[in-house]
Amino acid sequence: MLPIVVIGAGAAGLTAAIFATTGQRPVVLLERTRDGGRKIIISGGGRCNVLPSSLSPSQYFTDSSPNTLKKMLLAWPLPEQRRFFEHELRIPLALERESGKLFPASNRARDVRDALVQRAQRNGVDVRFNTVVNDLIAPADGRPWRVITASGELDAHSVVVATGGLSVPATGSDGTGLRVLQRLGHAVGGGGDRAALEIAQQSRLDHGDVVGAGGQIAEAIIHTLAPGETV
Repeated sequence: MLPIVVIGAGAAGLTAAIFATTGQRPVVLLERTRDGGRKIIISGGGRCNVLPSSLSPSQYFTDSSPNTLKKMLLAWPLPEQRRFFEHELRIPLALERESGKLFPASNRARDVRDALVQRAQRNGVDVRFNTVVNDLIAPADGRPWRVITASGELDAHSVVVATGGLSVPATGSDGTGLRVLQRLGHAVGGGGDRAALEIAQQSRLDHGDVVGAGGQIAEAIIHTLAPGETV
């Protein structure tokens, strides 16, 4: 059975991989760095602002359909997100009243990254660090998706592109994913830094679409892009 392949082990990619394991297909997570989640580690001044304490769709903007964005944000309600971190990942969260943000009680961003990686591995995700993805080839002539890496090719039933934007290239998000999505016909808006809030909608992961992803843990919401849709 061909796997679902997730490209990028940041917050979005790790979360996508974890939830993809609820289906029947194997899940492979490809990450170019040796440990993944590097933007998590530097977020919030090294403390990682995991979630907002309140959330409204009016706080978010998109170059695509506002209605679609609203549905994405409401698909995983904030209380459920908090339960995921506190009960499933066992990361107690503490409110910083001045900012309204929720941080790990330990104030260690690394705890968040490590918990996501460990949960993915416990769920059976085949996590492959030090794997550089250079391109994607869309299905054609009976062939499935082909993920082109520096060390070879990997056939996939579905692909989740969660490579982030261009804001901190040193963390591994150098824009390769955005360039691949553009070549496949997607429009990338917002100058790259806004990238996308989308990962892959769990109910549609088996449709074989490519999706773009970026953003923080709170934005690990799911949406499958149609060919040519703005990322």
